[in-house]
Amino acid sequence: MRAALWLIGLFAAAVALALFAGDNEGTVTVFWPPYRVDLSVNLVLLLLALLFALLYGALRTVAAVLELPRQARRWRTQQRERATNGLLMDARVQFTAGRFLRARKAAEAVLARVHASDPDKQGAPGVLGLRTLAHLTAAESAHALQDEATRTRHLDAALAVASSHGAAAELREAVLLRAAHWALNGQDPAAALARLGELPTGAQRRTAALRLKLKAARQAGHMADAMETARLLAKHRAFSPQAAASLLRGLAAEQIAGAYDGEQLRQIWAALGPRERTMPDLALRAAQRLLDLGGDTMLARSWLAPVWDDMLAQPEVFTDAQRVRLAQVLEQALSEQGADAEWLARIESAQQAHPRDATLQYLAGMACLQRGLWGRAQLLLAQAARTLDDAPLRRNAWRAQARLAEERGDEQAAAQAWRQAAQT
Repeated sequence: MRAALWLIGLFAAAVALALFAGDNEGTVTVFWPPYRVDLSVNLVLLLLALLFALLYGALRTVAAVLELPRQARRWRTQQRERATNGLLMDARVQFTAGRFLRARKAAEAVLARVHASDPDKQGAPGVLGLRTLAHLTAAESAHALQDEATRTRHLDAALAVASSHGAAAELREAVLLRAAHWALNGQDPAAALARLGELPTGAQRRTAALRLKLKAARQAGHMADAMETARLLAKHRAFSPQAAASLLRGLAAEQIAGAYDGEQLRQIWAALGPRERTMPDLALRAAQRLLDLGGDTMLARSWLAPVWDDMLAQPEVFTDAQRVRLAQVLEQALSEQGADAEWLARIESAQQAHPRDATLQYLAGMACLQRGLWGRAQLLLAQAARTLDDAPLRRNAWRAQARLAEERGDEQAAAQAWRQAAQT
């Protein structure tokens, strides 16, 4: 369409020129005493056009000649920039290939070229970025070579350049993240957290920064901060749901294991999320830790209640080890400060609903033993001892039968039960 319009315009101009020049009989007379020159108007117009073209060409030629020195300087500058960028690329390639010494030398050559260039351009954003990346590459290479002094020197220089006016904010954030990573590699979580604290608020919530913060918090033993950071990472979908659940479970387990009294353990448990408090492994670990610290057994049983209900509602979800662990912790929680009537009723009701479950038979037998129902306890424990797969529970069942036999005065049955317990 554009070509057609140009063609139409060209034809229109040709027609207008033909109409103007074809019948134009005008003349232009030039008097130059004693001469007189008569020229047609068409010739005068043609001469004027040629004169304009000649002057225009001459002026462009003069401008091009005057522009040559500046173009030469620009060409030399571009060549230097290309050579410098090529050196920086070579430094990154050498670093990626594991040639750390060559990478550091190439990065230092980049810095030497930049410093030797025009001083007026040292503060340009592109030059600042180039200098920062060169210092960062040199620092990374020095870190890989375990040259801490050189790494620190280039790191400080990179931070100074990245903090300059005109430098992009992302440059400083990149340097700080790398510095935090190096601090973690050097087992210095305090320095890593300090570097991460220098980041802007928005940058601190990025996935890369949160991952570093999680590692630093774990190294420093700040499990509460590590839990909060892990929740943020799970919210940002930095991990798969299974990996996030495993990570949170591991962090919570570390917190529980580090509790030094019952009150601290209660605060740790209260700070956990609802989903974490229903994890069987965490609930069992927390209840066991509370009992080991001499805490409130009623509180321990309340932590185990959701796990107990889930086990009865979805028995296929629980492993045999978890069922045995639950039985052991419940047995200890029920025997520490006397029998809990509500819990004993729960256990008896669950055993009646699942009469062939050996673990529930064991728990019900121990519950009956707590309530003084020795006959039923003897029957349930005898059945459990014959079918239990877990050796510690089977041994405890035989021990309980031995004590019941001793209470009845049946020395032969007691000896037989003690012998079975010893052989288990």
